[in-house]
Amino acid sequence: MPAPAPLSPRRLLGRFVPPRHLPAGRLDVLPGIGLPAPVGRLVGVPREASLGRIGSLEVRLARTVGEVKRAQELRYRVFYEEMSAIADARAIMTRRDSDAYDAICDHILVIDHAVLEPKPFGKGRPKIVGTYRVLRQSVAERHDGFYSAGEYDLTPLLDRHRGLEFLELGRSCVLPAWRGKRTVELLWQGVWAYVLHHRIDAMIGCASLEGTDPRRLALPLSFLHHNCAASPEWSVRALADRYAAMDRIAPEAIDPRAALQALPPLIKGYLRIGAKVGDGAVVDHQFGTTDVFIVMPVAGISPRYVAFYGADAGRRAS
Repeated sequence: MPAPAPLSPRRLLGRFVPPRHLPAGRLDVLPGIGLPAPVGRLVGVPREASLGRIGSLEVRLARTVGEVKRAQELRYRVFYEEMSAIADARAIMTRRDSDAYDAICDHILVIDHAVLEPKPFGKGRPKIVGTYRVLRQSVAERHDGFYSAGEYDLTPLLDRHRGLEFLELGRSCVLPAWRGKRTVELLWQGVWAYVLHHRIDAMIGCASLEGTDPRRLALPLSFLHHNCAASPEWSVRALADRYAAMDRIAPEAIDPRAALQALPPLIKGYLRIGAKVGDGAVVDHQFGTTDVFIVMPVAGISPRYVAFYGADAGRRAS
């Protein structure tokens, strides 16, 4: 058995970084005067930060600590109750999917204003039905890196593209009753508006296929490997101790139609936009998935999608 790959300085340092928690909110006690608090409005997120709207559905950033926690509850329902993720004691007690990265990420939400959730006191609040978690490189580097660095060696990619700003996408999910075109369109509207606002050069992240046996996923993994591999300039390789081969079926033996049908909708959506995949898959036993690395240089995004959402993200602007 080969020796485990040595930890990079960043990953080694990360073992000694105290756990991060949701940043304190802000409670306004008087006009212009606020106090830090574990609930309330998130510092630094403008109250009017709406990114788009279709009918009763709106996409915007989470504005309060409570909204982040509600997004975590949504993730728990999808990942742990609907899918096959394994909850630890904390997740079971809180009924939330949470980790330290939530404290430094922005959270894109799709909210249905036509459906109100009850509150213990006061009137109901519009329901959060979809979410995306995003992490800018400039923020990640002030802490202990990207989430996906736990599965893939990102250092060569970041070194090749010094001066560019990367954005990591993750924890994407939508409640079953809202998994239609409008909700997905608004999530991508939110991501695109965020990309333009922060002048992002490339999007990265892990995308998942359900199941932890790569042999049973040989068809979609092989299709991605042979047809959707990133160029050497943008490629990323799975960490040596987590690497699972994707090249399991010869190209001539692959049925493209069957392979595409076997891919999750999110990955197919990425591919339509122009995304490519890295080298090697990674089995994530906690979430019951096999992950692949997605990379999308903004300059390489399909022009028809740029035209659809608008070069200024104004198509669905509210």
